[in-house]
Amino acid sequence: MRIILLGAPGAGKGTQAQFIMDKYGIPQISTGDMLRAAIKAGTEMGKQAKAVIDAGQLVSDDIILGLVKERIAQEDCAKGFLLDGFPRTIPQADGLKEIGVDVDYVLEFDVADSVIVERMAGRRAHIASGRTYHVVYNPPKVEGKDDVTGEDLVVRDDDKEETVRARLGVYHEQTAPLIAYYSKEAEAGNTKYLKFDGTKLVDEVSAEIEKALS
Repeated sequence: MRIILLGAPGAGKGTQAQFIMDKYGIPQISTGDMLRAAIKAGTEMGKQAKAVIDAGQLVSDDIILGLVKERIAQEDCAKGFLLDGFPRTIPQADGLKEIGVDVDYVLEFDVADSVIVERMAGRRAHIASGRTYHVVYNPPKVEGKDDVTGEDLVVRDDDKEETVRARLGVYHEQTAPLIAYYSKEAEAGNTKYLKFDGTKLVDEVSAEIEKALS
């Protein structure tokens, strides 16, 4: 079961990725984790990536694709895997095809920008402990204060409205075209494309995913 998740930041991909991993026993492959692991292990691809990063440049698609190929050949991917944050662009999706990676399912989580902004801009964090709250969905007992320590909660830079809107802009420009790309792939019978309403309750979406993948 080889799965790609699509959806804007804040659409709930991370939560459902965890559900799929637990339910089907497949690993989540994140390009960031892969890069760090390959550099640490000193693999051929890791050395190439380190040289590029040390030079202050962006890691090329070829290196990322090489890392993906290395990673999915490992034993824990025998039953499948979940690709997170990759592919982000059409050339990366084409590259995945070129290295012979077939995708069984593409799952899209659809949430309007305004809802994502409300979700993320409403987050509050207690930095020392990592505890997070939401002013609407999971408010602290006392407004602006951590439940355990009573210390002030903060809005992380990542959750500020202007940051969220900027990230959404990048997503729509770069990654949204993949929706059309994989819809076409599904029409050609190369994959199954499934769309979920990310505004529904987490358990509802999980149940829909389970039904669709069974």
